[in-house]
Amino acid sequence: MHYVIHGRSEETAPTILLSAGLGGLGAYWKPQLAALGEQYRVVIYDHRGTGMNWEELPTQYAIAHMADDVLEILDQAGVRRCHFVGHALGGLVGLDLALREPDRLSSLVLVNAWAKVDSHTRRCFDARIALLEHGGAEAYLRAQPIFLYPAPWLSRHAERVTREAAEGVGHFQGAHNLRARLGALLAFDASGLLGGIQVPTLVAAARDDVLVPCTCSEDLARAIPASRLALAAEGGHAHSVTVPDRFKADLIDFLREATQASHPH
Repeated sequence: MHYVIHGRSEETAPTILLSAGLGGLGAYWKPQLAALGEQYRVVIYDHRGTGMNWEELPTQYAIAHMADDVLEILDQAGVRRCHFVGHALGGLVGLDLALREPDRLSSLVLVNAWAKVDSHTRRCFDARIALLEHGGAEAYLRAQPIFLYPAPWLSRHAERVTREAAEGVGHFQGAHNLRARLGALLAFDASGLLGGIQVPTLVAAARDDVLVPCTCSEDLARAIPASRLALAAEGGHAHSVTVPDRFKADLIDFLREATQASHPH
């Protein structure tokens, strides 16, 4: 697995690993890298089947396979424990790790994630897959911002969104890999296991997320014992991109406390 380390280089520095959503690209976390890099060793990576780690995925693919990739990266980087931050599908990877390998996590941050896919989210993905099948990758990618960003933000950043959609065609993971990753996402269900998670957890979400209802995050926060909820008033499914200062403040505040707890003086 190819990965990149930003920020502090010394191996003794606390490490954060950032895991993207369905798109899979580590570049999703660009708005957070500078701030996090001041205090942390920051690991980003492209999910297997995407970007620098592209390969054709098996049809029978699961979130556990994605979590195993994270463990491989941690081992390669010589990291025993990390703060794990996952967006949407990346959050499911974090949940799997917290349940199977809790000793590898100093803390867990779930961004617009869920324990079991909501019926509304499933309906959105059905529509997106229909676009892919009948309109191709370009149609799929042109529609993608509708599910990620709030309408006012899309209106203010029209040129940027158009440019990113066009660039996305060149980085598209392919229909087969997308279906395999989406199948893993849809099959994941940790709803009956959340009470067993003992890792300090931040659940971050935006009220106006049109892809994943914020109630999914509220349910996570209620079910995970050592958790807190940071609910932004706006920002959409990608609120770490659209309101980065709010997200950064919530994240750094939580990480500061979690780092002090795991590295007491």
